[in-house]
Amino acid sequence: MPSNVAPAPGTGTSSAAGAEAVVPAEAVTPLIRGIAVLRRLTDADGVSSLSGLERSTGLARSTVDRITATLARRGYVRLDGRDAVLAPRLMELGNAYLAALRLPRLLDAHADALADELDESVSLAVGDQDGIRFIHQATRRRAMSLSFRIGDLLPAERTAPGPLFATEWGDREWARWHERRAADPEDRGFPAVPARSRPIEYGEDDRNDEKDRIGANRTNPTNRKNGKDLTVGKDLTVRKSLAVDRPEEPGAGRSARRLPTLGDDFEQRTAEAREAGWALDDQLIEPGLVALSMPVREAGRIACVVSVVSHTSRHTAADLRDTLLPRLRKAVAAMERELREAQHAESATPTPRATAAPSGLAVWTGASKQELGREFIESLARGLTVITAFGEGRAELNLTEVAQATGLARATARRALITLEHLGYVTAHDRVFRLTPRVLGLGFPPLSRTSLAEIAAPHLTELSQRLHDSVSLAVLTGDEIQYTGRVSTSRVMSVHITIGTRLPAYPTALGRVMLADLPEPPLTELLPLTPRTITDPARLKAVLDRVREEGYALVDEELEVGLRSVAVPVRERGGRVVAAVNVAMHSSRRTPEECVAEVLPELRAAVGRIEEDLWVAGRFRRVPRT
Repeated sequence: MPSNVAPAPGTGTSSAAGAEAVVPAEAVTPLIRGIAVLRRLTDADGVSSLSGLERSTGLARSTVDRITATLARRGYVRLDGRDAVLAPRLMELGNAYLAALRLPRLLDAHADALADELDESVSLAVGDQDGIRFIHQATRRRAMSLSFRIGDLLPAERTAPGPLFATEWGDREWARWHERRAADPEDRGFPAVPARSRPIEYGEDDRNDEKDRIGANRTNPTNRKNGKDLTVGKDLTVRKSLAVDRPEEPGAGRSARRLPTLGDDFEQRTAEAREAGWALDDQLIEPGLVALSMPVREAGRIACVVSVVSHTSRHTAADLRDTLLPRLRKAVAAMERELREAQHAESATPTPRATAAPSGLAVWTGASKQELGREFIESLARGLTVITAFGEGRAELNLTEVAQATGLARATARRALITLEHLGYVTAHDRVFRLTPRVLGLGFPPLSRTSLAEIAAPHLTELSQRLHDSVSLAVLTGDEIQYTGRVSTSRVMSVHITIGTRLPAYPTALGRVMLADLPEPPLTELLPLTPRTITDPARLKAVLDRVREEGYALVDEELEVGLRSVAVPVRERGGRVVAAVNVAMHSSRRTPEECVAEVLPELRAAVGRIEEDLWVAGRFRRVPRT
């Protein structure tokens, strides 16, 4: 990557380097500004007022309005009153990187199995310049649970994977690390971690006392601190508590010296990780958090690092190492074997490099321009589309292939690639381009924790406003449905059900579309709730067969007299039904025939939009149903 790459806001790279960066003459300014808005929204956990974006980016309000209008048209943000909210479809940018990387597809199942076996959280991370970025999280649900998300960026020196990645650094990488540490002494460029304290100045007498204490520890390596060995190879990270001599700070008096801060021993930890082949994090990020990491290598280089993460209430760092290191070694060996087998299979059956189908971008941008006028920024939409040209089987693309995949002219694709390279989102080598982990910083962290109910919420609201009826989302739990999303109308007579309510599945439209997807639906205890409730198992089974064939269910006054409902299933990427959406109304509002003719098409269209978002959000993660 060229040395003049400007760091995007919040990337943790040196602000000094950014100040010296020169924007290439052919860079696309609207793309730079649009990415800045996405970065600010990401740092704001996915939502910000438009005036807040104006202040945080320094852009004119009219520019912010045009950018967010374009992103909304693309489906990357949702405009909710005066707020801009990141939308699940934005995750297609990060998905492009993860698909091109291959590692999640090959290794996620191994990480999940390890987490299940150890009953501890397990993560996979890749190096991102002088930081580490998560590409997978298998988190245990506990009162004290891990809050890191896929795409989160952490400073290398405050993690267990960091020293392992640093074993492959050269002089340039170490210089960049030192520069960033000096420019950002509190790690403010890493929103995912608590800020570290500023260095503390103290006098000559205090410094001498500290040197005496250090000398005693060094001459007696079996000294103990808080019950932990200070021996090399034991609690490797405990040295973070030891003071060391530092050069005088600029402007400080001769007697002033700096106490150590988190990460000052990073070079020493890197040397120890190189020798041991693993690394520990003993509460470097925050008190109580401990982690053990090992590298996963492919063709002799570190492909990623797998970490087992726990809390001191369950394991000390030393206990984590002594107890879990053998199992971690076994898991890493299995992951490396998986990578070798995949590489062998790819080499044995070489196939032409996959090329994405033309995106129809020209037609879409033309229609968008016609609809939004000058509010639509065509160069921004085109530039972001370039990222989606990459993917599985398309990890490396040349200019011609990018142009073919996107339908862009070569000159347009070239300017977009120059801009993305300048911002650090692609690298170029021998005229071949690759995405970098920084792409995950474009909305992926806040969106990676989005639940199905959150994905569906805006679509339910839009459907309810369109039909002026109550709309609900529910999941199947045993032989009951549980409401997880709900939008009610303000009619005098309307359906009032709260989120969390459970009802029997068999007499509801929501339940029937989900029961119909099961090979053996539970059809016991069919009680007559109204005179019209179907209670005969054979008859109900025939109804479910028809629901499965027609793709919807209409229930007329079987749950409650006067209540009519029509529902369709929500399917995940593999086709399995994971939830259902219904429209419910009083029977006087519409006849059953009107429900099918008027409501069902609108309902199916809304569920289609929910599924599109769900499929993007769930490509490399499990989307919680509730």
